[in-house]
Amino acid sequence: MADYTKYTKQEMQAYAIAKNIKENQIVIVGTGLPLIGASLAKRVVCPSCHPIVESGLMDCSPIEVPRSVGDNRFMAHCAVQWPNVRFVGFEANEWLHDADRMIAFIGGAQIDPYGNVNSTCIFGKGDYVKPTTRFTGSGGANGIATFCNTIIMMQHQKRRFMEHVDYITSCGWMDGPGGRERAGLPGNRGPQMVVTDLGIMKFDEETKRMYLAYYYPFSSPEMVQENTGFEIDTSRAQLMEGPDPEIIRVIREEIDPGQAFIKVPKETKTLAFHRESRQISFLSIN
Repeated sequence: MADYTKYTKQEMQAYAIAKNIKENQIVIVGTGLPLIGASLAKRVVCPSCHPIVESGLMDCSPIEVPRSVGDNRFMAHCAVQWPNVRFVGFEANEWLHDADRMIAFIGGAQIDPYGNVNSTCIFGKGDYVKPTTRFTGSGGANGIATFCNTIIMMQHQKRRFMEHVDYITSCGWMDGPGGRERAGLPGNRGPQMVVTDLGIMKFDEETKRMYLAYYYPFSSPEMVQENTGFEIDTSRAQLMEGPDPEIIRVIREEIDPGQAFIKVPKETKTLAFHRESRQISFLSIN
């Protein structure tokens, strides 16, 4: 029988995503963990939320997690299909009418203390013209970060959490209070939190600088600081409880049974030879 009492870091991250989606919220997601988290929210945590994707599909309820935003598994189970050229207009319209019902997920390679995200290039020993690594770029993330409140998805590593990013692809709070307004961006929109495989970071209301809000059962404030490339306030950190076994069952058996985005270590049996007893036995290895 499957054991749903144990979970992976990615499953904890997906659960953290679902817990931070609110009832009746419009949720902009791509593929991967944000989609799994949004699907979990739709099924279990807050069924009245409305996931949408930048390919123009609204109120998606896929039976199984799609592999891309154009996947037929999306198209077959959504309320509305729009041409994606209207998608940015939809985001802008929400902002123009001062609607506060939308949250969007974005990610990147680097992030700074104010939530500015780089998904364009890593300079290394080069520069923007000749970087060490060049990524695919913004996609829809820049427009989303301009007009929407965002939740940023990252793997928590010191090389990703930097005092200064090499390039700002998606604007956060820029350089602190008033930074978005000075850059000509809406000041009433911006990053709300960063969800990683070690915890949840939020942004101080006054300074707009990142702080640790929650850590997971398998992490700690010290571990978060150790894996962050700048000083981060951990004094307000609280423990976030792990998911119930039923949550893990839904993720593994209903949302992502093919393990397209979350790989679950399987218990396997292997032969082991005991030298002293000269006997062969089976060992379970996770």
